[in-house]
Amino acid sequence: MLEGKRQKQVAAVLEKELNEIFQRLGLTMIHGGMVFIASVKITPDLFDARIYLSFYKIENPETALQSIKDRAWEIKKELSARVRHQLRSMPQLSFFWDDTLEYVDKMEKLFKEIKKQEGKA
Repeated sequence: MLEGKRQKQVAAVLEKELNEIFQRLGLTMIHGGMVFIASVKITPDLFDARIYLSFYKIENPETALQSIKDRAWEIKKELSARVRHQLRSMPQLSFFWDDTLEYVDKMEKLFKEIKKQEGKA
């Protein structure tokens, strides 16, 4: 299903503000690696926001995700203060692990291995 114009606008506002909040709270560097917001998806009723996080050079992304979920109340509180004049109600925030980077890295390794095998044949 296609996202509506308002969904995209709200998602863009939330993503921008969340990036600044993550930097201010020191959540961009966790467990010796980097965390960044891959995307924000909003439900059509604007009540739920799904925040997809990518982890770079973090050995255990599940632990890093849990540490962010543990601070979700603090993140939502600051986000509410920042967007209170732009949104009527604050969406419920849900954090998810976006493993696209790991998948791309795995596929690149497989392609290099295939290329190496073809070179030997």
